[in-house]
Amino acid sequence: MVNNIKIEICCGSIDDVVGAAKFPIDRIELNSGMELGGLTPTVATLKKAKQVTDAAIVCMTRTRTAGFNYSETAYEIMLEDAKILLENGADGIVFGFLNKDNTVDKERTEKIVKLIKSYGKEAIFHKAFDMTKDPYQAIEVLIETKVDRVLTDGHSGYDIMQGCQLLKELHEKYGDKIEILPGGGVRVENVREILDLTGIKQIHMSSKKAYHDNGEYNGFEPEQLEKMLERI
Repeated sequence: MVNNIKIEICCGSIDDVVGAAKFPIDRIELNSGMELGGLTPTVATLKKAKQVTDAAIVCMTRTRTAGFNYSETAYEIMLEDAKILLENGADGIVFGFLNKDNTVDKERTEKIVKLIKSYGKEAIFHKAFDMTKDPYQAIEVLIETKVDRVLTDGHSGYDIMQGCQLLKELHEKYGDKIEILPGGGVRVENVREILDLTGIKQIHMSSKKAYHDNGEYNGFEPEQLEKMLERI
C-alpha cells in the first residue's frame, strides 16, 4: 500500500511477477497473454509466483480473446480452471460472462461465484463490465450474485479519464456493497488524477511495455511503475 492506496499490478508471466514483487504492491492479477487482453495463467506460473511474492494473487480465467459470450464447453473449462487455480493457492478468480445482448450472464456468474466462495476466496468481475449496456443494472446484478469487486474504466470506451465521473458515482452509490477498482489506461500522467477525481483508494495498473523477441509481446516495465508510485 502506498499513501493509503491499495496497488494491484497486472502480470502476464512469472518474469512480470518477479519484477513487480520488488515494489510495495498489495495484489497481483495473474494472467497470460497480456497483449490479448489476458488469458488463463498456467498452474506452474501460479505456484512459482506464490514463492516469489507475499502479495495476494488473483487469477484470470478466460479461454480466448475478444468478447465474453462463451460456448458451454468453454465455460465448463473456465470453471475447471478456476477450481484448479483455487486448489493451488489463488486468492481469488477474475472472470466475466455476458449474454449475447451484453448484459451480465447472471446464471454463469452465480455458479462461478459459488465455486470461488466455497474456497473462501474473492470473486472479481473484470472489464467485461465495460461492455455492458447499462452499468447500473450490471452492477446491481453483480451485487446480487455476491461478486466482491469489479474492474472497470467507467464505461469510458478505453479512455479512463472520461470514465472518472461514473467511477465516482458507482463508488459512492455501491461502494459499501462491492469494491470498484479503476483500471484500463492507467498511466504515469493520469494515475494521481484518477484517484483524486474518483475518491477510490485502490488502483489497477499493468505498467507494461512492448518487448521484442522475434516478435512483440507485452511485459512488465519497472521504471514505469516506479514513476506511477511516486505520483501516488
